[in-house]
Amino acid sequence: MKNANTVELIGHPLDKDLGQVLGREVRVANDANCFALSEASDGAAAGSEVVFGVIIGTGVGGGVVVNGHIIAGPHAIAGEWGHNPMAWPRDDERPARPTCFCGRPGCHESFLSGPSLARDHRLHTGQDLKAPEIAARAESGDAQALATMARYEDRMARALAVIINVLDPNFIVLGGGVSNIARLYREVPLLLPKYVFSDKVTTPIVKAKYGDSSGVRGAAWLWPAKM
Repeated sequence: MKNANTVELIGHPLDKDLGQVLGREVRVANDANCFALSEASDGAAAGSEVVFGVIIGTGVGGGVVVNGHIIAGPHAIAGEWGHNPMAWPRDDERPARPTCFCGRPGCHESFLSGPSLARDHRLHTGQDLKAPEIAARAESGDAQALATMARYEDRMARALAVIINVLDPNFIVLGGGVSNIARLYREVPLLLPKYVFSDKVTTPIVKAKYGDSSGVRGAAWLWPAKM
């Protein structure tokens, strides 16, 4: 285990330890990988060759699934999109945001998580609102909330453009609390052509079919129907 919120688990083979106690094989993957696997298997991106799954809530995570299989990588960090720096930073984004829990400043998580969206709004307006409230005010035409969402949507477009440039996925699927903001699916795709290295960008950005259940469903999908 690495990068675990339950720090006592770091460095220990949790799957093997549990398997020894239970007397059967145990398979383990992180929540974003399980989320992506669920949505690629029978969710919003079912049957697609390359799927990038994004969880945007209290934190930010990502997972990559290719032909129905999680890509973990030799360091088990494939898809750790949340801990990469924001691309093409604006002058008002320098110096980088407060240091992320990973120890580095300027991570996507520092810009795109729900609390980060709320913090950005508070810094610009003095209003202490949560992400859903900001989005609701923007939809009703509130100028300050619209400005906050415009900043957020541009940052999301920049962050996802890097993924498209590297992976060129068939689908990008969003989950987590912030994924419930409907305007993201309308506004972010319009901004992608500014940043993606292609003369045409058609990558669908879609909401998870199974919502908060996708993580646990993906854990079940670690065991395919035919072994």
